Amino acid sequence: MMKTPSGRTPTRLLSALLAASVLGGAAHAQDTVIHAGRLIDGLSTKPREQVSILITKDRITSVQPGFVTPAGARIVDLSKATVLPGLIDAHTHVTSLSRTGNGIAKAMTNSPLDAVLAATVNVGKILLSGVTTVRDLGGLSGTDIALKKAIEAGRVAGPRMWVAGEAIGPTGGHNDWSHGYAEDVSRRDWGAGLADGPDAVTRLARLEHKLGADQIKIMPSGGVVSQGDDPKAKLMSDAEIKAAIDAAHALGMKVAAHGHGKEAIDTAVRLGADSIEHGTYADAESWKLMKAHGTYFIPTLLTTEKLRDAAVNRPETLNPSTVAKVLAMGSSLTKLTNAHDAGVRIAFGSDTGQGENLKEAALMVKAGMTPAEVITAATASAADLIGSKDIGAVATGRYADIVAVAGDPLSDITELERVRFVMKGGKIYKSDGAAVPVELVNP
Repeated sequence: MMKTPSGRTPTRLLSALLAASVLGGAAHAQDTVIHAGRLIDGLSTKPREQVSILITKDRITSVQPGFVTPAGARIVDLSKATVLPGLIDAHTHVTSLSRTGNGIAKAMTNSPLDAVLAATVNVGKILLSGVTTVRDLGGLSGTDIALKKAIEAGRVAGPRMWVAGEAIGPTGGHNDWSHGYAEDVSRRDWGAGLADGPDAVTRLARLEHKLGADQIKIMPSGGVVSQGDDPKAKLMSDAEIKAAIDAAHALGMKVAAHGHGKEAIDTAVRLGADSIEHGTYADAESWKLMKAHGTYFIPTLLTTEKLRDAAVNRPETLNPSTVAKVLAMGSSLTKLTNAHDAGVRIAFGSDTGQGENLKEAALMVKAGMTPAEVITAATASAADLIGSKDIGAVATGRYADIVAVAGDPLSDITELERVRFVMKGGKIYKSDGAAVPVELVNP
C-alpha cells in the first residue's frame, strides 16, 4: 500500500490528496503472460483465438499462438475474455469541471487548483473505464501539462496524456472565458490562450511547446457551450490559422482545429490542420476536402447528445445561449454518417464523460460505422492521429496497454462500456471488474 505523507505543509497536504485519489496506490511483475481467449489486436479486424501475450516490464515482448506458460512468469487468465489494446480517447478535457449548473458561480469560485484536484479523480475514472490514453485538448493555466507530468512520474494513476495546454483562439471566441461577463469581471488566467494577429498566434504556439504541450489546439470557429459567439462563424483569419499550423508543424506538433462552421472547417483543412473536432456544419465539400488532405475527423457525438438532452429536458442547467445553439443543430449522427460515407479518416473522441467516454462507441455504430471500424478508430487510428507507434495495438514492442471485456464487442459494441480488465504499462489497474490498488510515488 502507498505511504501517506506525515507532514502538514500545503505541499505535503496536496500530495496526500493526490495519493488518496480514486486508485489509491498494482503489483508490477517483471514478466507477465496474458492468456487471451480472443484477441482483437488493433492491427487486423479479424480476431485471433487463444493467444499468449508476453510482457516484460512495461512492453509487450511477444504475441504467440496458443497458451504458453514460461517458468516464473505471472499468468493472467483472460482465456474466457476478449482482449483488446488499451483504448484511446482523442478528444478529452480531463481538467474541465461540469458544464451544467451555475456557470457564473463556478467561474468565480473555482480556481485552476480546483480543476486539477478534480482531474486527479477524473483520470482515475477514465483509466478504469478502459481508456489508457487520452488526447487532451485544452486545460486552463497548464493544468493538463502538470497532470500529465504527475501521471508520468507515478504520483497519480491515470491514462497516458498527450496535451495541448491552453487552446489558442481570438478575443471573443470559444476560449474567451470572459465573453458574456461585464468588462471588469475577469480572472488572470482567462486570457492566457487569446491571440489576435499571426505574430501573437505564433508566439503562443511556441510558448505552449516551451511549457510542455505535445500538440496545439486552435479555435477557428465559435462554440456551443461558450457565450456570445456563433458556432457557424469563422473567427480566426486565414493568416492566424496558418500561423498556428506553421509554428506547430515546425516544432513537430500536430494541430487540432475546433470547427463547427463550414468556412472555419474548410479553411483549417486547406491550411494543413491535422484534425477537425466536431464538424457540426460540414457539408459534402468539407468531407471531400478532408479526405483529399488526409485530415482526421473526431465526431464527439456523446457530448452533443448529452447537451441536447439537457437542452430539452433540463434547460435551466445550461446557459441560455447554449440551449439555443444546441436546439438549432441537426442530428449529431448525420455528420458522422456523411464523413464515413465520404471515406474520411475517423478517430474516436468523446469530449465528455469522465469515465463514460466509451459510450461514444454505440453512437458511432448507430451512425453507420461497424463495431470493427469503431474499435480501429479507438486504437490504431487514434494512435496514428497522435503520432505514436507505442500505443494502439497489441504487438511486439508496444506498451503493454491492454484491456478485456467478457463478451464480443464485434457483435455488441456496448461491451466496451463494461471493461473488466485494465493494464497500462504492464501494471494491472482493474481485474474481474474491480479496481486493483497501485503503489503511487510520493513527490
